[in-house]
Amino acid sequence: MMRLLVSSLFAVLLVGGASAGERAPAQRGHGQPYEIIGSQVWDVPDPASGRDYQVFVQLPASYEKEPARRYPVLYVTDADYAFPVLRQVGRRLGSSVQEFILVGVSYAVGEEGMPSRRRDYTPTVNGADGAPADAVHGGGAAHAAYLRDQVLPFVARRLRTDETQRLFLGHSYGALLGTQILLSEPSLFAGYVLGSPSYWFDQHVMERMEQASSATLKDIPAKVYFYIGEYEAKRVGDPRYLQDDDMVEDARRMERTLRSRGYPSLVMRLDVLNDEDHLSIAPRGFTLGLRYLLPGKSAP
Repeated sequence: MMRLLVSSLFAVLLVGGASAGERAPAQRGHGQPYEIIGSQVWDVPDPASGRDYQVFVQLPASYEKEPARRYPVLYVTDADYAFPVLRQVGRRLGSSVQEFILVGVSYAVGEEGMPSRRRDYTPTVNGADGAPADAVHGGGAAHAAYLRDQVLPFVARRLRTDETQRLFLGHSYGALLGTQILLSEPSLFAGYVLGSPSYWFDQHVMERMEQASSATLKDIPAKVYFYIGEYEAKRVGDPRYLQDDDMVEDARRMERTLRSRGYPSLVMRLDVLNDEDHLSIAPRGFTLGLRYLLPGKSAP
């Protein structure tokens, strides 16, 4: 069941709009696509793989008015879905979170979302039950290198980012990628939101990677927020729950293990959110993740 849920995630259209700080114009009408006003789209190819990707950018409302100010920057995977949702969640939260620059990293240009994320967000080539026979997995390390060597410098050169508040958000396979970065190069981001992580992948390979990394890793200087839905636990016979995997216990076990290592700078929180499953949980998890990593003046 979990394999089917993962394969059905994420598809939303994104188009560019006016720059931040401008009064929002009317939509174009006459059957034209709905625009995300204030967004930008930039082409950022990956020379190592030869694939093309895009980054979607949303600037804070105050960006043009405060030219000396630098802002936290949040990088999100599965941008076709997560970018427009996070843009609106951030706006609705108002002063309860800090203003931030939002950067979404697209799927490979010209590819469907699931093949792209299946390849780019997973740590090993062994794949997952239920995936097509010709499915490609195991490009997580290469995609992390693309983020580090291409996307992050591209954004830092063009925008007033506060590089001490560089954050990552990923859901499902995106959280699998985030965990791989956390264990291999934890200081790449100062904070991580790891939502409904697919730790079942390749017979729980991420647990083996965590154990291997602990032999040499002295510290994880990061703040990490895990979220997982109540119905992502395993309860055979109850259709609200998973029938094959227990993702709640997987997430709890990862959080317990990391805590047991005694990393001096690692701060973590895990929330099991009631009445949520793998498909419904993302907007709520995004909201709580923003509040955890970027609490504002009026934070509850």
